[in-house]
Amino acid sequence: MDSLKPKERDLRDVYHDLFRANKPRTTDQGRFHNAPFPAAGYTLQTGFAVVLSDNLAFDTGDSLSKVSDIATSVTYSQYNQIIAPILADVWTKGNKYNIIADWRYMKYPSTTFGLGGHTQYSDGYTIDFSYIKIHTAILRNVTKNLYAGLGFDYDYFWNIREVDPPQGVVTSFQKYGLTRTETALGPAALMVFDSRINPVNPFNGFFAKVVFHPSFEFLGSDADCITMQIDLRKYFSLRPDHRNILAIWSFNWLTMGEKTPYLLLPSTGWDDLFNTGRGYIQGRYRGNDMTYLEVEDRFTISRNGLFGGVIFANAESFKRNLASQYNTIAPGYGAGIRLKLNKQSGANICIDYGIGLNGSRGFAVNLGEVF
Repeated sequence: MDSLKPKERDLRDVYHDLFRANKPRTTDQGRFHNAPFPAAGYTLQTGFAVVLSDNLAFDTGDSLSKVSDIATSVTYSQYNQIIAPILADVWTKGNKYNIIADWRYMKYPSTTFGLGGHTQYSDGYTIDFSYIKIHTAILRNVTKNLYAGLGFDYDYFWNIREVDPPQGVVTSFQKYGLTRTETALGPAALMVFDSRINPVNPFNGFFAKVVFHPSFEFLGSDADCITMQIDLRKYFSLRPDHRNILAIWSFNWLTMGEKTPYLLLPSTGWDDLFNTGRGYIQGRYRGNDMTYLEVEDRFTISRNGLFGGVIFANAESFKRNLASQYNTIAPGYGAGIRLKLNKQSGANICIDYGIGLNGSRGFAVNLGEVF
């Protein structure tokens, strides 16, 4: 029966067939699978943008080791934004240690709409800032699939300014405390459970991550405050050949203590990978606490695995301050296509179109699955 199975193909095969058909097809050697990819696209928060991205997946050679993943890209957008992240999820031999890094530079004029879940789209205006993010952690295996460890998080915003605030109105940012810089730094305690075989494109297993991050004034933070994130993901393979996957994501983002810097408050699309709230522009909702739920059905369309698709639905809710209740739910839904970038690692180019409330809608583009 295996002889009847169609040969897997990816975008590199297509490129070779179109432009290098007379030359031998090179393949990834050994344990390393690299997938550089230049692209152009459009999203709500960036407008038209050009992107040069690379995704490197590898393993230690141990058959039991999880797949490690390092992704990097440089984006320049229509709105003069520069986004340059390096994201690493590295496993040592035998999965004894897991090294997590999220380093990025951003020059990022973007939109804010105020605090809470009752803001109107017409409330939006531009804020501009530069941002350095350095989050790094090392986790050690505690028991099967369970890891715990420590890290250090540093967030620094500078050249913060409101570009076109509404005239004659004191904005939420001004009421909250508009400053030219915002800083938060301090240790982070992490606990991760991960039974997925391939985090680049999961088809099975359960992922749970809890991050507890206090920031301290004596280290240079603007305030003594605490951030906690609880990230839960479950994957069901609906077919033995993994050509249809049901994925469920729950994400809760809470703040405590003194006033958290405005630009670090929980906000739509400001999770670590900018993926919450497809159907809404990044920053559409912002508050002290956020709760989020998303369900996605992923399916392969072409027999050779080159093309796939998804349908998804999500809902998010915010509260403006610690005394208020979660009294507004903002739903979103949509569909997307998947183009196989690397058949060895399973990395996809993901292009989605989401729809939210009050006419909110737009594209989202990712290298790798949304969750």
